Amino acid sequence: MTATLPVSVESEIFYPSADGQPVAETYDHLYALLTTLEVLKQYLADRQATVLANQFLYYAQGFPKLRVAPDVMVIFDVAPGGRDNYKIWEEGQVPTVIFEMTSFGTKGQDEIFKKTLYEQLGVKEYWLFDPKGEWVEQQLRGYRLRGEIYEPIQDGRSEPLQLRLVVEERLIGFYREDTGEKLLIPGELVEALRQEVLARQQAEELVEQERQRAEQERQRAEQAELQIEQLKARLRSLNVDPDTIQ
Repeated sequence: MTATLPVSVESEIFYPSADGQPVAETYDHLYALLTTLEVLKQYLADRQATVLANQFLYYAQGFPKLRVAPDVMVIFDVAPGGRDNYKIWEEGQVPTVIFEMTSFGTKGQDEIFKKTLYEQLGVKEYWLFDPKGEWVEQQLRGYRLRGEIYEPIQDGRSEPLQLRLVVEERLIGFYREDTGEKLLIPGELVEALRQEVLARQQAEELVEQERQRAEQERQRAEQAELQIEQLKARLRSLNVDPDTIQ
């Protein structure tokens, strides 16, 4: 167990927030990372939780070299919002779910070192997503903590997130378990908003067309009534009672 350093010493320790390394190995990995981040941030926006991406996770107080940078991590029961880095001893919570966008080049790190570390830290779920399909069968592999040991996830579900995970080409698709509704990625949200605006415009146009039709009918009715009154007035001028005319 790592001993907690005295405050006077701990305050002098620097915990970096960056190492100058690229965020992701390829565009596909970066896109999968950023998309997963944004989808989960939107999904958990009203929860006491935060979603962080490619930021240092420090897990041993007083030892800044003992760190890892998960691609995406979800932490519950902490203040929402971003952080420059995440220190477990300050926040009081271990990440609940971690996603790594893996490749053949990071296979050993992701499948051995990180899996063992996350298992020891008590991360409830660990997901490996292989956008290019280089080594993970069917691109997605998950582990769920049972006691102190990771077991393969067979049902494609994230229990803590209450979401069903589906591979959709080079992205992870997330579906709510309660409604079956898909959590839309940013591009899909833009298209959904465009369709909603278009539908609203079309509805407003239909309402306006109906209003114009009703106005035209009213005007025609008034014109017909005026013509009838004019005809009655002419009959009266000829000493003819219009009420006697059938």
